[in-house]
Amino acid sequence: MATADAALKTTPLDALHRELGARMVPFAGYAMPVQYPAGIMAEHLHCRAGAALFDVSHMGQGSLFGAGAAAALERLVPGELLALKPQRQRYTLLTTASGGILDDLMVANLGGERLFLVVNASRKDGDFAHIAADLPAGVRLERHDDRALLALQGPTAAAVLGALAPATAELPFMGVAAITIDGADCLVSRSGYTGEDGFEISVPGDHAEKFARTLLRQPGVMPAGLGARDSLRLEAGLCLYGNDIDETTNPVEAALTWVIGKRRRSEWNFLGAAPIRAMLEQGFAKLRVGIRPDGRAPARGGTEIVDAAGTTSGGAVIGTITSGGFGPTLNAPIAMGYVPRALAADGTALSLLVRGKPLPARVAPMPFVPHRYIR
Repeated sequence: MATADAALKTTPLDALHRELGARMVPFAGYAMPVQYPAGIMAEHLHCRAGAALFDVSHMGQGSLFGAGAAAALERLVPGELLALKPQRQRYTLLTTASGGILDDLMVANLGGERLFLVVNASRKDGDFAHIAADLPAGVRLERHDDRALLALQGPTAAAVLGALAPATAELPFMGVAAITIDGADCLVSRSGYTGEDGFEISVPGDHAEKFARTLLRQPGVMPAGLGARDSLRLEAGLCLYGNDIDETTNPVEAALTWVIGKRRRSEWNFLGAAPIRAMLEQGFAKLRVGIRPDGRAPARGGTEIVDAAGTTSGGAVIGTITSGGFGPTLNAPIAMGYVPRALAADGTALSLLVRGKPLPARVAPMPFVPHRYIR
């Protein structure tokens, strides 16, 4: 391994990635596969047509134990957790006192006074410390650093996993269950971040490689890396923490107000509730929107957005692309970013400064590719 890679952490599938010819890159402090020999385009399109296997073991996994776990976590997130039924999970946000987004995460009710959490890799140490610092007596946090996390995504994922564990095919969207698969005690959720049907599977780290090899031997399963994962989530209109949302982003302007539960909107008793409520009720200056550049040139993150004439009245930018690239399913460039509220309507003409040249674009509805979750 190169000297530059020596300080990087590895997942339990590191040796398998290299055996399969993956191109490894640094990501969130880990050596991760960005693509395999087939390439990002092929991996992306295969996930849309078959089943793609992603290693997401760099993500943080943990559990809250205790009778007051849901109430304790509700103090830190706007999601409805007290009414979350056993074997169900929910997407929510850790918010800051100023109303920003500390992270986005998944929370599952496993029953038996246990919540299972999955947080972003770059934030996991801070997230778990933040949560642990606010826990009451009788509730404890346990990290699961010894577990790997695999994502099997695509329209044939249910058939593939169902052949190994029939109970998985019966899981509803956002359902979660403890299931033994290939001899390992797994936590399986019917979810993912590609817009396709699929599963995220938490498996003991020492069993991860064997399990991944079993999945890859199934007909129609292809390994896929971070490149395809990013283009798939962008087509699905899903946020990437650190790009599209961060501690400076209010959930209202991020178009994530749907995560605030109905009861939470009446109580407003979570961290950061006051500034989030104020923006929701008093209005916001900018909004995250989908953007379709004309032509074939993609607009990457950081690209400046100006008005349709190529400049603003004062010459200043009006917004920034936060995620952008080429959408293989659409065979066209796509992006998302923040624009003034007055320019956020679908169809609004914009210009993007790509290599200093204004290129025409328009605000477009998201998702760019319809979600195909099981409902």
